[in-house]
Parts: sequence; structure tokens; C-alpha cells
Amino acid sequence: MKLLCLILLLPAAAWADLDRARAESNLEKRAGKALENAEDALNSARQAYDAGDLEKTRRFLDEIAESVDLAFTSLKETGKNPSRNSKHFKRAEVKTRALLKRLEGLSENMGVADRPLVETVSKRVQKVHDDLLLGIMEGWE
Repeated sequence: MKLLCLILLLPAAAWADLDRARAESNLEKRAGKALENAEDALNSARQAYDAGDLEKTRRFLDEIAESVDLAFTSLKETGKNPSRNSKHFKRAEVKTRALLKRLEGLSENMGVADRPLVETVSKRVQKVHDDLLLGIMEGWE
């Protein structure tokens, strides 16, 4: 019974975490919390897809993209040069790379007709990953 309650409350908790990330005043911590939320949303998307709920899967995939965008925007807003202060930028790059691998695994487990849902999110995460990596290597304007 406790497990069932936990599973039912998980989707609400995931959105609450993104709101907590948005409320974080420290931009670097906000980015970290947003990426943790993306990982949680990916777990929830996999569970929703396994349960056959395509609408919930779509919502969680959208949350992944929103979380990654929030993390990237937060890091940009710090005003720090990622090539000189790379700690938080590198963490974000590593987490987005891991997210991409996990999204690829989810896509491979999905039916062919459902894969475009993941591909759209993967492209957004890939763009953020590439921008982070480029920033670490060359810095930002």
C-alpha cells in the first residue's frame, strides 16, 4: 500500500521539485536542482510509458526539456566564464550527457510510433550539452 501511494505521488513531487529549483536564489544551485529534477522526470517518464500512459510520458518528457533549459539559463545568468570557472558548468555537461544516454535507452524501448516524443527532447538536451561543452572549451562572449 505504501508503495502504491509513493508511485501515485511521484508525478506531483517531480513538478514540486522544479518549482523548488526555480525558487533557489543561488543560480548554480538552481542549475543543479533543475538537472536533478530532469533525472527524476526521466525516471517518471519511463514508468509512465511502461504503464502505457502516453500523456503522462509526454508531460514528463516536456519537464525534462524545461528542467535542462532552466539549468542552462541559470548558468548563463551567473555571468561567469565557463572556461575559467568550469566546476558547475562541467557538472551540468556531464549530467546532460548522462541524460542523453538514458533518453536514447528510453527511445530504444519505445515503439517506433512513440519515438518522436523522445527525439524532440533529446535534440533540446543535445543543444544544451553542446553549448555547455563549447563554453567550457572556448568561453562565452
